[in-house]
Amino acid sequence: MPYSPSLVGRLLVATPDLVDPNFHRTVIYMLQHGPVGALGLVLNRPTPHEVPDSLTPWKSRTTPPEVVFRGGPVQPDGIIALGRQRSGMVETVDLVNAQPYDFDEIRMFHGYAGWSSDQLEGEIDEGSWFVVDAMPDDVFVQAPQMAWHAVLARQPQPLRWLGNFPDNLTAN
Repeated sequence: MPYSPSLVGRLLVATPDLVDPNFHRTVIYMLQHGPVGALGLVLNRPTPHEVPDSLTPWKSRTTPPEVVFRGGPVQPDGIIALGRQRSGMVETVDLVNAQPYDFDEIRMFHGYAGWSSDQLEGEIDEGSWFVVDAMPDDVFVQAPQMAWHAVLARQPQPLRWLGNFPDNLTAN
């Protein structure tokens, strides 16, 4: 069955009920979505690890915080990079063959989030994810710890209300 509408370029925002530690309070930018599955990158999990020295030419284009992000639990040793071209278009970056000056901003991720065929649709149907439109700056947000709240706060009600949902209900 065709996947319509496609989630490519959109955001998955974890609902407050999603407690899996890999995805609790995450915002995921979707790169692929189709009959064989889906792939996205967690935007709000910076690691303490700086961009590797082997990628020095790219460091000048890395958006603060200038670290590698944890893109998800699948293939955590691999690196996927997203870049924003001068036109504003966000795309995956071939770090071997592309040139740093072709991009205004770069963000690098260890690993990715992946779903098998129909798995993501099942998780959306059971209420684990909100699907919302991405804004141009979402991929390169400079305060990633606030991304979950910020993305929800800009949505229409009732999602906007969830942007104020406390991280820890017992501290309320």
